[in-house]
Amino acid sequence: MAKRELQEINAGSMADIAFLLLIFFLVATTMDIDSGLARKLPPMPEKNQKMDESKIKERNVFVVLINSHNQLLVEGELMQVRDLREKAKEFIANPYDKPDLPEKKPTEVKYFGTYPVSKGIISLQNDRGTNYKTYLAVQNELVAAYNELRNELAMQKWGKPYDDLKEDQKKAIKKIYPQRISEAEPKNIGGNK
Repeated sequence: MAKRELQEINAGSMADIAFLLLIFFLVATTMDIDSGLARKLPPMPEKNQKMDESKIKERNVFVVLINSHNQLLVEGELMQVRDLREKAKEFIANPYDKPDLPEKKPTEVKYFGTYPVSKGIISLQNDRGTNYKTYLAVQNELVAAYNELRNELAMQKWGKPYDDLKEDQKKAIKKIYPQRISEAEPKNIGGNK
């Protein structure tokens, strides 16, 4: 009896099939998007622009610090993240024109005429050991403070939410409540992380 030779399987196209499957799964798989912050950088100063040497008054700066233990220090007082939004709203709007809160500058605003616009700036600084989750929570509260003030003004003026306004109406409200959040470089001040 003669030995029968085994039939070989043609594996030439197996590499092609594996490659096509790889491409299919790469295209069809959804990727998790990293969380981050949308920030618009200020434009570059013009070449002939003179530097403004004036100092920002202390009353116009709302200081928010986060240490390496994720504790929040707002204007020198310990505070919970959940209380930050209301404190920031009070600072930004200064509804009762308190002398320890930001000054206001009369500004011509479309739809509103001459309107007192706050000169306030929120200064945020964190420690290098700060948890990113805490940092994002603080950022979200500060941005939410601006969004709530804008929404309240939109409801008061036009009776509809800020997101439903026309672009020129949104611009007018942004001129009254411009988002001014200054972030300083993180430091190693609050611990050994």
